[in-house]
Amino acid sequence: MTKKINSRQKLNIKAGKKPLSPGHRACAGCGQMIAARTVAEALGPDVIIANATGCLEVTTTPYPESAWGMPWIHSLFENAAAVASGIRAALDYKEKIHPVKSSEAGAKQFNRVKVVAQAGDGGTFDIGIGLISGMWERSENILYVCYDTEAYSNTGIQASGATPWAASTTTTPAGSGPTIDAIGSHQRKKDMIAIALAHGLPYVAQSTSGFPEDITRKIKKALTMEGPSYIQILTPCVPGWNIASSQAIKMGKLAVQTGLYPLLEYENGQLINASKIPQPQIKVEEYLKLQGRFKHLFENKSGQEQINYIQKLADQNIAKYGLK
Repeated sequence: MTKKINSRQKLNIKAGKKPLSPGHRACAGCGQMIAARTVAEALGPDVIIANATGCLEVTTTPYPESAWGMPWIHSLFENAAAVASGIRAALDYKEKIHPVKSSEAGAKQFNRVKVVAQAGDGGTFDIGIGLISGMWERSENILYVCYDTEAYSNTGIQASGATPWAASTTTTPAGSGPTIDAIGSHQRKKDMIAIALAHGLPYVAQSTSGFPEDITRKIKKALTMEGPSYIQILTPCVPGWNIASSQAIKMGKLAVQTGLYPLLEYENGQLINASKIPQPQIKVEEYLKLQGRFKHLFENKSGQEQINYIQKLADQNIAKYGLK
């Protein structure tokens, strides 16, 4: 006779498995996988993840395999937020029609289930931004995690709304001509942190793969907040950034230490924590020169002008967030 299991048992059916197992197909040294594993471990049990199309989805779930030891669903590139909204609504409705008295074991079992949407920068900054905005406007109790590789890493390293100034990508290739196109990307990185804050989110944070403990703390903090939360994590891409497989963590640290990508934390719209930069200040050149996507900047005077501009962007962050 088949044993009937309840919903809570189903959520824990893979409790003995690691949240994100090794043996996946990500690149050696992948910065995104370092962050994703840290996030998965910090989330703990009783979680459902809605994942957008992207590197994280492709490398961890080649049919019929999965590296995830928790309920995990993928639908389309743009709709991780909408899928998460549907999951949250279903859990809330089940709690409404099948309330459990507080004295009983498993009280509020459905409300205890954490719902997480996650995507790369392409699915967050660009393709999925409309559905993310809707989720945030509805103030749904969902944590959204963006793994920011600063390009469409899964489909050929095309530029995204997160691509930084002067980076060479397959759609913004560096050249040798006299026009602005020759520098690589010449669009400013979209400020998704500001967009999240404009939606009035209770908790918004930024981190990088270089600081796993910081990621863990912020994930755990987000889970204590009522309402939507947004955490953005810079995740260096080995082939996309053209770095050595051993350098992802170092790149994550240098991005913070130069002021280009500071560790930030907001509660109810107020900045409560920001990483201080070391003194003497590390110049952005130390960060850029290790990445093949910026190597053209070290070849001529025009490139040096762009390095100076990128330093200006870092200095603006240092002043804006009080990083000294």
